[in-house]
Amino acid sequence: MTGIVRCTSILILLASALFAAPGDAEKVWTLEKAYWEYVQANDLARYRTLWHTDFLGWPLVSPEPVRKDRITDWITAHSGKGETLKSYDLERLTTQVTGNVATVTYRVRLTWADKHGAGQPATLRIIHTWLRNGGGWQIISGMSAPSNAEGH
Repeated sequence: MTGIVRCTSILILLASALFAAPGDAEKVWTLEKAYWEYVQANDLARYRTLWHTDFLGWPLVSPEPVRKDRITDWITAHSGKGETLKSYDLERLTTQVTGNVATVTYRVRLTWADKHGAGQPATLRIIHTWLRNGGGWQIISGMSAPSNAEGH
């Protein structure tokens, strides 16, 4: 009986690996980079295409978890004050693809600037979970948090 359970477990792991194509991690990372390009361009329509209809996550700026209908609130809060994303740099940490789910972790160093070009740099930690949806990928869950004093 133990041999059957072990064989079944191995088959499940192998099947999972077969569904994760070798380029999936790079595809998802390309979408993460597009995410920030859209934020910098204030292209909310294209930004919203990255999010799954059933998204649930917890952005740093929100006191409560949010759904897709609130996902651009943090961008419009900045643009409403006349701020633009002056610069950003992504530090890719880990990507894990398991079947139709990909989890990406990274740090982003960014500066929002006011209309005079002044702004304070910040570093955030980001985790997004992407779901393969009809051949493409969309963010189904995520969370952001401030970095520690050392910027990690």
